[in-house]
Amino acid sequence: MADFNNIENLSDEELVKLTLADQDNFLHIIKRYEIKLSYYIKRISGLVSEDIEDILQEVFIKTYQNLNNFDQKLKFSSWIYRIAHNEVISNWRKRKSRPENVVWDAEKVLDNIVADFDISQDIDRAILSKNMESIFSKMDIKYRDVLVLKFIEDKNYQEISDILEKPMGTVATLINRAKKQFKKKLEESQVKL
Repeated sequence: MADFNNIENLSDEELVKLTLADQDNFLHIIKRYEIKLSYYIKRISGLVSEDIEDILQEVFIKTYQNLNNFDQKLKFSSWIYRIAHNEVISNWRKRKSRPENVVWDAEKVLDNIVADFDISQDIDRAILSKNMESIFSKMDIKYRDVLVLKFIEDKNYQEISDILEKPMGTVATLINRAKKQFKKKLEESQVKL
């Protein structure tokens, strides 16, 4: 196993090469992505900690099993987020019900998503923040997912395209539709714009 101090300075792709040479280095990939992926899974699924841990475990198992197939043309982070995305969707389909409790950084989401709608400066953000969970729980999962990736996870269009396995034009359309659905749900919640 490589020295952890040196590992922290390696790129993801270099870490993957080390892991392919010595499987004990996979622990460093887990440490690097465990918290990030946990938050991502929680934000798009609204699941409780135990279920998130189960999905995360499956993500790391699939990552390990498929590490030899990692396409070096992609960013490793996009690849592992794609695996997490697919696991959440798979879990959601198994449950056949919509997640109810999604955790959002309301201020960050508001600043990024609703800026395009010219919301006046005098909105009572405290009221809006309280309604965020309700608003997002009513949105289609594909729109919640793209909003999380873009505005919470700060992924660019290419990374989102890689994660969702959709063309960048489709990603742009999804983000646009997600913003519109957000605005509609916001208006339906009777929060005045």
